[in-house]
Amino acid sequence: MCGICGVIGQDDGAALQPMLQRLIHRGPDEEGIYCQAGIALGARRLRVIDPVGGQQPVRNERGTVWAVMNGEIYNYRELREQLLSKGHRLATRSDTEVLVHLYEDEGFEAFRRLQGMFAVALWDHERRVAWLVRDRLGIKPLYYAIRQDQAGPGTSVVFSSEIPSLLEALPDWRLRPEGVAEYLMHLYVPGPSTMIAGVHQLRPGEAMSISDGRVELVRYYRPDETLYDHDQWTIKEPSREVLHTFEETVKSHLVSDVPLGLFLSGGIDSASLLAIMAKEHSGPVKTFSIGYEHPSDQSFSELDSARFLADHFKTVHSETILRPDAVTLIGKVVEGMGEPFADSSAIPTYLVSEVARQTVTVALSGIGGDELFGGYPRYLGLRTAAQYQRIPRVLRARMAQWSSRLGEHGNARDQAARLKRFLGNGHLALPEQYRRWTTFIPAEWEGSLWGDRLEAMFVNDRPLAPAEVLFDQWPSSDPADCAMGVDIQSYLPDDLLRMADRMSMVHSLELRVPFCDHHLLAAALRIPARVRLTGWQLKGFMRRMLRGLLPDRILRAPKQGFMVPMARWLRQDLREMAHDLLTDDVIKDRGYVKPAYVRWLLETHESGHRNCSDQLYALMVLELWHRGLRAGSSERMAVVATS
Repeated sequence: MCGICGVIGQDDGAALQPMLQRLIHRGPDEEGIYCQAGIALGARRLRVIDPVGGQQPVRNERGTVWAVMNGEIYNYRELREQLLSKGHRLATRSDTEVLVHLYEDEGFEAFRRLQGMFAVALWDHERRVAWLVRDRLGIKPLYYAIRQDQAGPGTSVVFSSEIPSLLEALPDWRLRPEGVAEYLMHLYVPGPSTMIAGVHQLRPGEAMSISDGRVELVRYYRPDETLYDHDQWTIKEPSREVLHTFEETVKSHLVSDVPLGLFLSGGIDSASLLAIMAKEHSGPVKTFSIGYEHPSDQSFSELDSARFLADHFKTVHSETILRPDAVTLIGKVVEGMGEPFADSSAIPTYLVSEVARQTVTVALSGIGGDELFGGYPRYLGLRTAAQYQRIPRVLRARMAQWSSRLGEHGNARDQAARLKRFLGNGHLALPEQYRRWTTFIPAEWEGSLWGDRLEAMFVNDRPLAPAEVLFDQWPSSDPADCAMGVDIQSYLPDDLLRMADRMSMVHSLELRVPFCDHHLLAAALRIPARVRLTGWQLKGFMRRMLRGLLPDRILRAPKQGFMVPMARWLRQDLREMAHDLLTDDVIKDRGYVKPAYVRWLLETHESGHRNCSDQLYALMVLELWHRGLRAGSSERMAVVATS
C-alpha cells in the first residue's frame, strides 16, 4: 500500500518531490523515485507485503519495465509461482514485482489476471508506452491531468493518488463550476470528473495508455458485462456456490506480513467477515468499533451488537466513543479528504481508523455488502414504488402534496422521512424517483437555488445525475436490480470507497474491502433482485446463506447504517459553528447558492420541520475546504467556465 505520483512526457521532474511530500501519510515508511527522459515515477510506501524487500519503483531483470503500485494483489503468490516455473528471476517476494514480470510476459492482458485493489503506473521502455490502470471496482484512487508540454508540441500526463498532491504539478489550477453543483447535489463529485477543471480520475476498470504524446482510455472491465457471461440463478441454486466464493474471497484478503484487524459495526456485513476470519486466523481477531456518548444518539450506535459479536467470536475488541469536537474533528476530516466530501460517515471512519492504527497496519471493512446483496431500504422502496405505480397518477400526485405535511426526526431509523420521500416522489417515473432519493436538493425549496457564479449554467436548477444515465443502461427489467447497478458504478466508488481510502490512509492504515472483489461481485450479480430481497427482506438471501455461521440475533437484526447524529449536532453541539461558517456575507461572497436558501435550510432544520443536516453539512465542508487551501491560492478560486 502506498501513494503514487508521476509525470509522463517531457518534464524536468521538479514537481515530483512536492507531489510526494503531499503523500507521506499514505506511505510513511519509505520513498522511491525513477526518473528518465519522458518518465518520472514516485512512490511513498506503507510496508505490508515483503516489508524488507518490497521497495518501489520495481523493475524487471533487464530494467525495461518499471512500475509503482498503490494497493494489493491478493493472488500474487499463485502468479509468482507461475512466473518462476517459466524461468523468471524475482528478487523480492512483493506483489508489485510479480506485476512487472507478468506484464513482461503478457502485456496489457496481465492486468486482467489480477485479483485485488490497485492503482498502477507502469513504464514499458522498449515499447515507449506508459500505462495508468485502476482496479475493477474503483477501490484505489488514481487522478490525472493532461497538459500541454511547455517545451514543444504534444502532451504530458501528471497523475497522483490524491488531488492535493496532483495540484503541486498544476500551479494554475481552477475550480470546475459544474463540480461545485454536483457536490452540493450528491455530497461528493461523481467520477470521472472532479472539483478541479482539467483534473479527472480513472473510472473503475479503466486504463490509460500514453505513447509519444498520444493518450487513449481503455475500459477493460464493466460490472454489467458479467451478467451476459452467466445465467442467473434461481432461489434454490446459489447459496452454497456464493458462500464458497465469499469464503475464498475473505481468505485471500487475509494475506499480510503485518498485523491485521476488522472494523466491526455489529451489522451482518462485518459480522460475516468476522465469522470467516475467526476460522482462518491463527489467534484472536482484533476488532474495532465506534459508539456515541449522548443518550439521544443511541439509535446510531451498534456497540451492543458489536460487543455481542466480539464476545461470541472471542476477539480482542477496542471501542471509541465519538464526541462532536467541531474545531478539531470535522476540520481533520475535511483536510484528510483533500477535496469537498460531505458524507458524514467519514467522521466515524476517521476515528475508527485512528484507533485501529494503534495496533494494526491492515484492517478489513464490510463496505460493498449492501450494494451486492441488497442492503439499502431504498431497494425495497423501489420495488414498492413499482407496485404503487398501478394507482392512478392523479391520486399519487395528491398524496405527494399531502406528504409535505409530514415531519422528520433525524434519527437512525427515520421512517417518517422515508415515507415522506416515497409519497412525495411517487407520481414520477422510477428512474427519476431513484435520482431524487439519492440526491440532496430539497424538493420543498421553491425559490432560486444557485448563486451568481452558477445560476446561468443549469437547466431546472440541477446538473445531470449518474442515476439518470446508468439506471436505464443496466441490463435488467427489475427496478431494484437497476438501482443496485447504479450504486455499484457510482455511489460505491465515488462515495464509500473514496471515503474509506482517504480516512484510513490519513492514518497510514490499509483498508481492505472483500465485498468489492470482482469474483464475489460476479457471483452476486447472478442472483436476481427478487432472490436477494426474498420475502421483502433486506439481504434476505444473504441472511439465509449465513445461517450456521452467524448467531440468529445478528441475522434477525434490522439494517443499521454507519451514520452520525448530525441532525441533533447541528441543532445543538455544532449550531454555533454552522452559523459562523454560513453567514449571508460568506454565502454571497462564494456565489454558489443564494443566501436565502441557506437561511431557509437553517430555519427549517432548527425548527424540526425537516432534517436538512446533509445540505447544511455539505455547505460547511465546502467552506472549511476553502479556508484550508494554502495561502496564495485564493486567486485560483474564481469559478471559471470550462469547455
